[in-house]
Amino acid sequence: MLRQRVFTAIAMAMAFLGGVLFLSIPTLALTFVVVVALGAWEWAPLAGLQHALARTAYVALVVLGCGALYLNLSLGDSPRRAEVQPLLGVACLWWCFALLWVRSFPGSAVLWSSRLMRVVMGLMVLLPAWMAAVYLLSFQRGGVLMATLVLLVATADIGAYFAGKRFGRHKLAPAVSPAKTWEGFWGGMICVVLVTLAIWSILPTQFDHIGVGAAIAVGLATALTSVLGDLTVSMVKRESGVKDSSSLLPGHGGLLDRLDSLCGAAPTFALALLLAGY
Repeated sequence: MLRQRVFTAIAMAMAFLGGVLFLSIPTLALTFVVVVALGAWEWAPLAGLQHALARTAYVALVVLGCGALYLNLSLGDSPRRAEVQPLLGVACLWWCFALLWVRSFPGSAVLWSSRLMRVVMGLMVLLPAWMAAVYLLSFQRGGVLMATLVLLVATADIGAYFAGKRFGRHKLAPAVSPAKTWEGFWGGMICVVLVTLAIWSILPTQFDHIGVGAAIAVGLATALTSVLGDLTVSMVKRESGVKDSSSLLPGHGGLLDRLDSLCGAAPTFALALLLAGY
């Protein structure tokens, strides 16, 4: 299983880096739409949409949402910060509500377990993440920003895994994800700080104008919401009685099981960069 996970992760990383390096923004935006559409296909059963027609309609709704954001915000050309930033703020506010729901689960399920609420939750997980990713690509050297985002999320995940296995004693969210511990969480955050400092030092022309303190704040905020994204999707899966969103990726479960952390992190990373003066 570990070998499968490693091979799948390497293949995904190579595909991502190849796309960022060689594809134009419109082509990347379309590629990300396909990824988000697959995520929507996997989310639909979690929202109670089991029939193939209902799942297809949900995917279509997400794709149309991506198209509306792309056209209205001019994401493929010169998106205006004044129009994008408020939407990123709304997305981050949504993750604040998700944090409260995760912390109070299973009691919180009474607030969001209806089919309509889970449909809306899926839109709030997927659409802002897609918008943030495409918006980051519009920056000069946007590919570096996207690679930085993925590196921070991977660092938080890997650091938490190894710190949790070595030191884990106290459960982080036992009702949602019993394997996660506070020791693992803090181990992941420490690793993110170290990687953020390394990135800030190695790429001075890209990041040093926002200051080292601001850079650490951006890294930590991104890592925190990556954990929250993982926990939120895990919470919905637990309420739905499933372990993985699908078996699409060998050793990893479904695509949504890999996207969940990025979905939480992407809007936060983009907004944090803007607020830090990037």
